[in-house]
Amino acid sequence: MKCDEAKAVIERWIQTHGPSRDQLLPMLHALLEEIGFIDNAAVPLIAQALNISRADVHGVVTFYHDFRRSAPGRHVVKLCRAESCQARGGAAIEAAAAQRLGVAMGETRQDGQVSLEPVYCLGLCAIGPNALVDGRPVARIDEIILDRIALEIAA
Repeated sequence: MKCDEAKAVIERWIQTHGPSRDQLLPMLHALLEEIGFIDNAAVPLIAQALNISRADVHGVVTFYHDFRRSAPGRHVVKLCRAESCQARGGAAIEAAAAQRLGVAMGETRQDGQVSLEPVYCLGLCAIGPNALVDGRPVARIDEIILDRIALEIAA
């Protein structure tokens, strides 16, 4: 993330919402929405703007899985790793997805097209294994649906 982009988002946020400590999570979500990730270089800017420690900001950013610290791929596929999906063949789907999409779990493909990420429960336990493909839920994933996802991403 360019510091200038982060700084602009932070400044707009402070102008609208004020420099209150309770604005940390909403500000982080705004950064994620506008830029796509929260770079380590943004941590001191956020801390200064909200008058909190860098450690507090870093702790929140690293605690929550959805606060990315590097740029995601153009397409993000999140596979559920909760017990219900695992009991329904989630591990095999994960291995097949990594092979079909050409990227290991928790990584972004070198061409920047696809990120494959774990997610822990989408609330669709009765119809798993499940995924989010670019934010869209996909249920009952099998080999055929994986092929469709790979084709969709390739387009």
